[in-house]
Amino acid sequence: KPYLLTLHGGNLPKFAQRWPGRVRRVLHSANSVTTPSRYLQHAFRDVRNDIVLLPNPLDIAHYPFAIRRQVRPRIAWLRAFHRIYNPSLALLAISRLVAEFPEIQLCMIGPDKKDGSFQEVQQLVEELGLEANVTFPGKIEKAAVPDILTQYDIFLNTTTAESFGVSVMEAAALGIPIITTDVGELPYLWKDSHDALLVPSDNAEAMANAIRRILTEPGLADRLSRNARAKAEQYDWSVVLPQWEALLASVLATRVH
Repeated sequence: KPYLLTLHGGNLPKFAQRWPGRVRRVLHSANSVTTPSRYLQHAFRDVRNDIVLLPNPLDIAHYPFAIRRQVRPRIAWLRAFHRIYNPSLALLAISRLVAEFPEIQLCMIGPDKKDGSFQEVQQLVEELGLEANVTFPGKIEKAAVPDILTQYDIFLNTTTAESFGVSVMEAAALGIPIITTDVGELPYLWKDSHDALLVPSDNAEAMANAIRRILTEPGLADRLSRNARAKAEQYDWSVVLPQWEALLASVLATRVH
């Protein structure tokens, strides 16, 4: 039977360097290979030069858009607590802003992946004296993401590797100004100061400065909010599903022939 593979994971190129033969055999065995990531498409172009770019979709109707003009220092972080996502970076950035914005709030949403990251974050909260500024609601259901994120005015993405960033796109769909590290797919997908603010990986000072810009620079939050929503609308199921249908039909037609 014909089958397709989809490439995910910001660290997949490192895996391929460790197991080049396995990866090459698997990719060449598929009738077609897709990825939502131009970063991965580029990284594997020497293995297969026909990898199809197919974005991760959103049901945009589930994400009510609200332009952020009067931005409050209410910040959301949504990932799993794992070292690859570098959750401590969010705390280090916030700690640099508490004196200037004492009412600042950071909500860190996500499950504990049991690699010690969550315990390190909790300890860091105590060391930095951020008990009044940081909350941990834990894991939430996918359907609850829009209702919870819409309560916040800035979204932080601190990851050290990324093949797409669904949570970032969800924030964009809601019109929340985004600050993200510039790793993996993210600089392919987002344009700095247009629809997001991009900062170097593991740079707390740069992330704090980006938060300050959104809170103080006139018109910036409004611009990021509008442009992020426009970007997210390009990833609605109504746009992505026909691309999948066309690809599947093409594979089947080739098989029949």
